[in-house]
Amino acid sequence: MPIDAEKTIKELAAKGIRIPPQPSVLIELQKKYATDNFHINDLTRIISCDPGITAMLFKVVRSPVFASHKKFDSLEQVLMLIGIKQTCNLVRAIALCSSFNINTRKSLEQFWVRSRELAEIAALIASDRVSVCNIFPDQAYMAAIFHECGVPVLMQRFPDYCGKLHLDTTQGWPSLIAEDKLFNVDHCSIGYLVAHHWNLPDFVCKAILYHHEIPHEELGAVRTLVAILQLAIHCYHRINRASDPQWENLRLETLSELGIHLDDEGEYYDEITERFMA
Repeated sequence: MPIDAEKTIKELAAKGIRIPPQPSVLIELQKKYATDNFHINDLTRIISCDPGITAMLFKVVRSPVFASHKKFDSLEQVLMLIGIKQTCNLVRAIALCSSFNINTRKSLEQFWVRSRELAEIAALIASDRVSVCNIFPDQAYMAAIFHECGVPVLMQRFPDYCGKLHLDTTQGWPSLIAEDKLFNVDHCSIGYLVAHHWNLPDFVCKAILYHHEIPHEELGAVRTLVAILQLAIHCYHRINRASDPQWENLRLETLSELGIHLDDEGEYYDEITERFMA
């Protein structure tokens, strides 16, 4: 069933569940970009108003998947070499991380570290499979940062969220069944609402909503993006030598969607891991 996003956000607010607002720098950036009447200097001025986002942007674009060994000395170079649309997508992803109060909660800090690492892996996979799947690295990075963003929203609303779902002691993601039973809400729907509220593309929002399974009703970009997320999650588990009990149920459909032959599976993991660890 389609979600009436704005109505649902109001209902959640009445229950004390707060969807994070977009930072002012992101709102201004999107307004300027939407006019089609701007100079690169206009965009760099807006981005540079937030030193935290600017610093993280430089860190992200220096990774192998975006930088291609290029050296960036200024925001203007980032916009020209990475591209304006791609840079704006990265800024959106980075802004989300800074929109939550980290304070002293170790679980929240660990969540964002894991999200950023998973986003890098997803971007590497998208870069490698772009000719097959037509999902670009910046889109995969953005989707991976947002795909579990419902978790910190619920962490802030329910003080016992991590404890009841045992997230402090495992590297796993929350169980949707357990969430619904304990809190009468699930992080996929919350993540969808955050993505919609932040004006992410519709196919990215839907991939966030359905990311725990390879959707059969949603084809094209949604299905492909979910497959990239699932493969990135599995690679993350392999790199960290953690169990991934859901993978066997998703493995064949994921690899098929991304055009990866079963005989090449092990070699592909090694290649992505090597690039991620470089």
